[in-house]
Amino acid sequence: MKKKRFETEWKKRQYMEEKDYEIYYYNDHNLSPVRAHSHNYYEIYFFLEGDAEMNAEEQVFWPKPGEVLVIPPGVVHFLRIRNREKPYRRIVLWISASYLEGLLLRSEDYGYLFQRARLKKQYLYQFDPILANQLQGMAFRMIEEQWGDRYGKQTFLYLKLNELLMVMNRMVYEQNHKKVAKGEEEVYQTICNFIASHLEEDLSLERLSNLFFLNKYYIAHLFKDKVGMSAHQYITRKRLDACKDAILGDEPIGQICQQFGFSDYTSFYRRFKREYGVSPKEYRQQHQMEVL
Repeated sequence: MKKKRFETEWKKRQYMEEKDYEIYYYNDHNLSPVRAHSHNYYEIYFFLEGDAEMNAEEQVFWPKPGEVLVIPPGVVHFLRIRNREKPYRRIVLWISASYLEGLLLRSEDYGYLFQRARLKKQYLYQFDPILANQLQGMAFRMIEEQWGDRYGKQTFLYLKLNELLMVMNRMVYEQNHKKVAKGEEEVYQTICNFIASHLEEDLSLERLSNLFFLNKYYIAHLFKDKVGMSAHQYITRKRLDACKDAILGDEPIGQICQQFGFSDYTSFYRRFKREYGVSPKEYRQQHQMEVL
C-alpha cells in the first residue's frame, strides 16, 4: 500500500463532523502546538513515528512507534512535539460515545479496553511489534477503503471498524490475563494475518524470522506442514489473489502489481497467467464483458 497518498492535512478542528467515527493518517514535520482540550468522543492514537509528549490529566506519556493511546471523553489532554526534525506520523481514530454505546448493547466484549481507559485511567497501551503491525494494517485498510469508491464502501468500513475495536479489546484483555503459550496453529495464523496486511512489503523468510523471533527454517516448516507449499509460494498466491481483485477496478495493471509486492511486471504477468489461465488484461476484459 502506498501510504503517502492516504495522508490528510492536519487541521486544528477538535470536533467530529461525522456521526459515528472519523479516521485519519497524518504525517507532519513541523506541527504547531495543540492547546489543552477535551472531547465528547473517544480519541485513539496509533503512533507510527516521531518524538512527542502527550499530557492527559496528570499523566505524561512519551509514546513509541507501535503504541496506542486511548483518550476517553472529557479527559483534558494536549500534545507537544519534542523533536521537530523528526516526522510525526500517526493514525487518529475518533469514535462517538453513542456509537460505542450501541456496540456495547450488542456485546460487552467491545468495552474492556474503553472501561480501563475511562475508569482506571489507563490511557497508553503497548503491543509487541507483530500485534502493533496487525492493528496498523487494519487501520490502514480502513483508510484505503475510505479514499476509494467501491461497491459497499460504507458497509465494509463499519465491518472493519468493529473488527478493529474487537481485536484491540482482545489484545488488551489477553495482556491482562494469563494464557497458555501460543501453539503452532496460533503462530501460523498470526504470521498469515501479518502477511495479509503487508503484501506490499518485504516478506522474505529473513524478515519474518526477525519480526516473529522465530527460526526461518521453522517458519518454512510451518507452511509446508499447514498448506503444503513454501512460504514464498503462499505469499505469491496471496499477492496474486489481491491483484486479481484489484484488477476489476480502473487502476492501471502495472501500478496494481507494484502495490502488492511485484516489482517486475514480466514476472507478475507470467505467474498470473499460470495461476488463472489468462493474462491480467484478458481477466479484466472478461469481467467487463460479464458485467455488460
